[in-house]
Amino acid sequence: MEYVDFNAKSSPNKNGEDKEVIQIRRNTILCCECGAKIEPNTHNMCTNCLRDHIDITEGISKEVELQYCRNCERYLQPPGEWINARWESRELLGLCLKKIRGLKSLNLIDACFIWTEKHSKRLKVKLVVEGNEVDHASLRQGAIVDYTIQNQMCHECHRVEAKDFWRCVVQVRQHADNKKTYLYLEQLILKHKAHENTLGIKPMHGGLDFYFASENHARKLVSFLEAMVPVKVTNSRRLISHDKNSNIHHYKYTWSVEIAPLSKDSLVCLSPKLRHQLGNIPALCLVHKVTHNMNLIDPVSGQLSELSGLNYFRSPFEAICNPKQLVEYIVMDVETLKPSERKGSSSKNLTSDRHLLCDVWLVRASQLGTNDNTIHARSHLGHVLAVGDSVLGYSMTEANINEAEFEKLKSDNIPDIILVRKCHDRQSGNRKRLWKLRHLSYGHQVDEQLVRDKLDFIEDLEEDPEFRKNINVYPEHINVAENEDTEVINELAEILDDVSIENGEDKMKDKS
Repeated sequence: MEYVDFNAKSSPNKNGEDKEVIQIRRNTILCCECGAKIEPNTHNMCTNCLRDHIDITEGISKEVELQYCRNCERYLQPPGEWINARWESRELLGLCLKKIRGLKSLNLIDACFIWTEKHSKRLKVKLVVEGNEVDHASLRQGAIVDYTIQNQMCHECHRVEAKDFWRCVVQVRQHADNKKTYLYLEQLILKHKAHENTLGIKPMHGGLDFYFASENHARKLVSFLEAMVPVKVTNSRRLISHDKNSNIHHYKYTWSVEIAPLSKDSLVCLSPKLRHQLGNIPALCLVHKVTHNMNLIDPVSGQLSELSGLNYFRSPFEAICNPKQLVEYIVMDVETLKPSERKGSSSKNLTSDRHLLCDVWLVRASQLGTNDNTIHARSHLGHVLAVGDSVLGYSMTEANINEAEFEKLKSDNIPDIILVRKCHDRQSGNRKRLWKLRHLSYGHQVDEQLVRDKLDFIEDLEEDPEFRKNINVYPEHINVAENEDTEVINELAEILDDVSIENGEDKMKDKS
């Protein structure tokens, strides 16, 4: 409690006049540690005891990292500015103080460098801080912050170094949930050695970057990609240097190659305009195969059509269902359709000779034994289905589809189930194959979705010999006697030997 004693005392000032003095007295308490008389506070301690028991520098980061570019001798000032600062200079001290966390809650009284060897890549800064709170306002403490200097190349120096290393980059991307087309393109690049002139291959999100020293080599790869899969190519260039005397310009070229986001077994919904261009094919179609064009098939009538990449990118669309949404069904009965029962196709369309239309009665695999109510579906897989087989398909009654063209369709034109392919009882984790695929040497990536897409892509190769003709497969050296559960490709001519070139001589790998 405070109180004021107004016992006035007069004292003469310089002019000889009396000066009134007011005496103010406050209550005091004893420090709980040393017993000294102090004014009351929340800790009931004197300043010396508070300094011994409370560390106001606890929230300050004691170890900090500094990024330093050795080429231009500059330091990184977040978020992206590089500044020049001499060793133990005022500018460097300001940068060091900005890197300290927890300093904003305190008052900085003093800061200075502690001498260290420059080649040690270490800096030490001594701080004197004072508390901001009412009870800690009189506390002053010192702290030492250690800085570790890490080498990092700035953007300007990176461009200077990269100018002599690569001049062109081809960025290949596919923004889709299903990467089968991307994996197929990777095998085509390996088979035709389209990447042999690259300086490096770097994995990026959604694809790869190919670096070249020559513009002609980069254009050659872009032309190869345009011939193999439906792509959209955009290019740009950036000026690196310009010699005014000789009028010589140095550019860095970039090609962006976007692969169509459609892959095998994807379900698409076509617009009326595009259906008219493709010969009045039905709206719901399956992507049967992706080569330089996209081959579409109607799963109900078996009609075929080809969509070029140029026409696709004029009015692009996305798949309404992807293979990860496939549901497994069990075939209870199959009846092939007679030619008279098949729907007539337009003269502009071809009907697949490989597929056979049929009526199928199905039961969901997860409900087998509990719900024996069969579901009828018409499919183009009559040539491979039999009673008791497992088949994968899209359940259109349960699918959550947000597509403008799909919402315009009448419910009578939407089948309950669209069958996609026969399901082979394969457990890829427990089964070993006598063959393998090679991949581009761009390092190890952990991507669970990409691993699943690779397994689906390998199973597609096993089921479709025509699809397998376009790529190379290589032998996997496994002891067949010890591994009975193996997958064999019958045509040995499809399997190529691994050849390693050492010192100009071809040496076959040990096949034992």
